[in-house]
Amino acid sequence: MPLGLLALAIGGFGIGLTEFVIMGLLPDVAADFGVTEAAAGWLITGYALSVVVGALTVPALVTRLPRKNVLMGLLVLFIAGNLISALAPSYELMLAGRVVAALCHGAFFGIGSVVAAGLVAANKKASAIAIMFTGLTAANVLGVPFGTFLGQAFGWRSTFWAITIIGVIALAGILTLVPRTAGAAEGTPSLRAELSAFRAPQVWLSIAVTVLGYGGMFGAFTYIAYVFTDVSGFASSAVPWLLMLFGVGLFLGNFVGGKAADKALDATLIVALAALAIVLVAFALTAQSQLATIIALFFMGGFGFATVPGLQMRVMRSAGSGAATLVSGANIGAFNLGNALGAWLGGVTIAAGLGYTSPIWAGAGLTVLALAVIVPAAAAAKLGAARGAGARDAAASAAAPASPAAPEPARAS
Repeated sequence: MPLGLLALAIGGFGIGLTEFVIMGLLPDVAADFGVTEAAAGWLITGYALSVVVGALTVPALVTRLPRKNVLMGLLVLFIAGNLISALAPSYELMLAGRVVAALCHGAFFGIGSVVAAGLVAANKKASAIAIMFTGLTAANVLGVPFGTFLGQAFGWRSTFWAITIIGVIALAGILTLVPRTAGAAEGTPSLRAELSAFRAPQVWLSIAVTVLGYGGMFGAFTYIAYVFTDVSGFASSAVPWLLMLFGVGLFLGNFVGGKAADKALDATLIVALAALAIVLVAFALTAQSQLATIIALFFMGGFGFATVPGLQMRVMRSAGSGAATLVSGANIGAFNLGNALGAWLGGVTIAAGLGYTSPIWAGAGLTVLALAVIVPAAAAAKLGAARGAGARDAAASAAAPASPAAPEPARAS
């Protein structure tokens, strides 16, 4: 494994911690600044919105810059944002620090995916992307307990100091371990070339699958704590351990999904999405059972995140190696858009009085819609590839020099 992938994973771990750790610290932060829980919630909402903005705008602004330099600049921004949060004397400055840190989130994973794929051979690109996302899955597993432990022992600001140090380590790692040429674009990069990638229908189909598939998993996950306590009958003290089990599923699914996507990209996505839909339906039907909930939770995380390396690889492949940066960032934004869509739809079903398992049904519905997009998209991509191969063979045959005609045998007089 190239050591540059480890540096990218450390950066992903730090960024993932910044996103998730605030959930365990929110009551302490709200009390310290004297704001309501609703106002403190903007530290989460504002971060998510800033991720989408950064994922769409930052890659467009840095198209012509070397990707290694861009990653280093993003980590400087990340460090600055968390430093502001650690030192913030007011709620408003704390929110500003969250927004600054979030601006690098989508762009880091978007550009980092291109760089990670450039560090390995063509048949290992999805696995390389999965290694980078391992940092994010580890943050899912460790984020809340890590932040809660530090917050209780040393105050919530200590958590942001720790994340700042992780950012410095990741910056040093990328500086020393990532080659300058990793993920470099073919030819002279330009914003026009990057934007032209969005003309490809397969790019938009891939983004749609990302929104629907990821929205399906997180739509079910957003209100999962209520399912644990009010439907399955777990004590509230068991919730963090159940969430860690979900995180273990994410971690393993990400690893296995990356390996499988390298061998058969679209087939992996179809199988993982179909399995996720089945798991969600089974979960909704058996949530009253604690054992069934534990099993479903693990596989929901596993199959849900098994799609992530493949989805990122698919959108990059659809764009082409010369114009992958902007669409890669846009797909990271699509993950967050799917997260918001799933959470909103789940909230609508609960508000409609359909019960706490209704977000799981809604997530299953979104996942089925993702399947309805990926199956014909995969068929169209396969047909297009076959036609392209046929056209290249025909062109090669036409360009080949004709064999000289054999001389006619001499006739007897």
